[in-house]
Amino acid sequence: MQTGFFTTKSYIEHQTGNGHPECSDRVSAIISTIKKKNPSGLKIIDTPKLNQDVIRLAHSNEYINFVNTSFPQTGLKFLDADTIISPGSNKASLDAVSAVINAIDMVKNKKIKNAFCAIRPPGHHAEKNKAMGFCIFNNVAIGANYLIDKYNYKKVAIIDFDVHHGNGTQDIVYDNKKILYISTHQYPFYPGTGSDKEKGKFNNVLNIPLPAGTDSYDFLNAYEHVLKKLDEFKPEFLIFSAGFDAHMDDPLANFKLLSKDFHEITKRTLITTKPYCQDNVVSVLEGGYNLNALSESVEQHLGALVKF
Repeated sequence: MQTGFFTTKSYIEHQTGNGHPECSDRVSAIISTIKKKNPSGLKIIDTPKLNQDVIRLAHSNEYINFVNTSFPQTGLKFLDADTIISPGSNKASLDAVSAVINAIDMVKNKKIKNAFCAIRPPGHHAEKNKAMGFCIFNNVAIGANYLIDKYNYKKVAIIDFDVHHGNGTQDIVYDNKKILYISTHQYPFYPGTGSDKEKGKFNNVLNIPLPAGTDSYDFLNAYEHVLKKLDEFKPEFLIFSAGFDAHMDDPLANFKLLSKDFHEITKRTLITTKPYCQDNVVSVLEGGYNLNALSESVEQHLGALVKF
């Protein structure tokens, strides 16, 4: 079976203004690289419409109503200091969630081997009741709760290797014993959360804070703690919260990973979890703001998804 590559046509309509790092060029660069390389084992899939009820699996009705009434008719609007929306952001944010849900359904029903979702806006900073850090809806948290709600999974793991801590994902899953959230991230750094003392109500959160300047060697050594925790938890389904801003060329952080490291991170994770979740894996784009580094890193990540 092939690895599914999911994207949306509406991502380009989510406008964030000139100079904003979370721009449509990010996904365009990824798509351009994938089409140019045309790797075997990859199937590009369009995203169908979404039943919006799934968003309520991770966000409150009050927050959803707030967001739905916030999209401007013209121009740009701020949901917080960093999170900008435009008229096209409404469809783009719903389509991003839809891509994740469709990917889960197709993996679960063995129509594809596993999946990567090249979507925007990203999601891991969006809390249950709050937009934050470029994020409107928490795509991975919605996906994890959808797996539990629809397919009755008992053990879902979210692995977040974005350089920024996924405060929103942690907020949503903190007291859910069926979801394990693991994050490797620069600390102290934005958004200020992610201490190793934040463990979740059921010891279901593992934060691995690392200092600015962390290189490939130190990161991959620290990543052994991720693999050990996964081996203990034995997930039935794995979701990557896949940010690529830990790359040494990324302008928004201070890690020093190389593009090839994302192949190694992915490979090690898939090998560790395969006895428990087989190929039940969906990866969802988060950060990454240098276009060359982002597209190279995604290519490496996809290479591991296709192979392992």
